[in-house]
Amino acid sequence: MIRLTVASTALIAGLITCSGAAAASAASHSQSSAQVSAADAAPFMGDWTLNLQGPNGPGTFDLSVKLEKEKVVGEIATGAMATQQISDVSRAEKTLVLRYSFTWEGNPVEAVVSLTPVDDGKVDAKIDFASGAYTMTGTAAKKEKKQ
Repeated sequence: MIRLTVASTALIAGLITCSGAAAASAASHSQSSAQVSAADAAPFMGDWTLNLQGPNGPGTFDLSVKLEKEKVVGEIATGAMATQQISDVSRAEKTLVLRYSFTWEGNPVEAVVSLTPVDDGKVDAKIDFASGAYTMTGTAAKKEKKQ
């Protein structure tokens, strides 16, 4: 847990210097992407655990993709930060793309989560912070529903 907190702090410190470019990039992304339909997002609906690796070490994120008032939305959380709401959800070919932003020490940071099914039935996961200033990659595993 301490390692994740240290890694997250180092990540955010590096991202602060790139936040202006990220905001401009996010604005252009949001203009060009269309909201994904519930049918297109169906394979991704539910709760996920993202096990990712970045330059500062491993990180685990909880991601939820759901339908609210006929709109696909999500939320992402990690032990180092509060839960972030995601309302910008699109699909690029077979990849589900979730864009969100958060504030760290008064500075906006843009993030893009990508979930891509691969041939062996697994799902690759990636989080791109501040337009590539920091990237984490790994896998996503769907959580079992509680009975």
